Amino acid sequence: MKRILALNPGATSTKFAVFEGEQILLQRTVEHEGSEFQAFGRICDQAEYRLNLITTVLDAESIPLTSLHAVVGRGGLLKPLTGGTCRVNEAMLADLRAGMRGEHASNLGGIIADALATKLDIPAFIVDPVSVDEMEPEARLSGHPEVPRNSLSHALNSKAVARHAAADVGKSYAELNLVIAHLGSGISVTAHRRGRMIDVNNAQEEGPFSPDRCGGLPSRQLVKLCYSGKYTEAEMLTHLMGNGGMFAYLGTRDLREVEARAAAGNNEAEQVFKAMVYQIAKEIGAMATVLAGAVDQIVITGGMAWSKRLVDELSERVRFIAPILVIPGEEELLALAAGALRVLRGEETAQMY
Repeated sequence: MKRILALNPGATSTKFAVFEGEQILLQRTVEHEGSEFQAFGRICDQAEYRLNLITTVLDAESIPLTSLHAVVGRGGLLKPLTGGTCRVNEAMLADLRAGMRGEHASNLGGIIADALATKLDIPAFIVDPVSVDEMEPEARLSGHPEVPRNSLSHALNSKAVARHAAADVGKSYAELNLVIAHLGSGISVTAHRRGRMIDVNNAQEEGPFSPDRCGGLPSRQLVKLCYSGKYTEAEMLTHLMGNGGMFAYLGTRDLREVEARAAAGNNEAEQVFKAMVYQIAKEIGAMATVLAGAVDQIVITGGMAWSKRLVDELSERVRFIAPILVIPGEEELLALAAGALRVLRGEETAQMY
């Protein structure tokens, strides 16, 4: 039985699990205070610190590192890749350390996986990184050649729940057309046609606003604000991703707090909540047109899918398109382990970066 260490580094947590085949032997989430990382100049500098946290827990739980057959990490902001499992190599590590498409905690996944795997002389993988790009050619045109559309999304969880949805109806992922809405701190809605993610709103700069991201904004007004002299470039980028969306309107990133305020009669909270649901529904509808209306299922997933009110109101708007499956939270650690297992079992050939 193959033993896999899967790890998912986030901005405020390090999640990891040890799998024996598909069975979880150990799962942990280490929450991080902001002060923990003040000594590190860049995100990639946190790798050794986070690896030490992981190995300390494994040692305390009597799981020998030498019992591992592979280490798999969440993929970061890399060059465009097709979906699947990819072997970590020096070219990938160089791009992750350089932050070639941006600084993000997910960049640590491949770096940490490789650091441990190299010591143990076992393979290190990533699976379905955020840069998975399977878009159709016509989906890449934005309206100006200097501003192409790029695919950056919650590909790992989206592909994992796509496989889950297919298994539920006794089919393979490659047999279905799906619209999958991942609702987290960022929102990405994807159109999946027969096993390929053919279009997606880039969760950093398009689509619905989210708890702390603006999504798509009126372009002329945005340009004028950028040149108004009120903000630096760095401040504007933080406005768009980090301090935008729900937070910009209400000063909170917590959907539960927004729902509580709305229930207490706060009209602004009510309006913001409804507007976010409205925008998500519009994006789902748009992705349904990408599939020419031939949608087998809509899947609602991510952290916000735990909200009954959000799911109910969103379902009311889009249920005419296709049946709805709700898979709250994320299956990312399991998806990482499954991707590594497919390669170790010879069911899939690992891509080379």
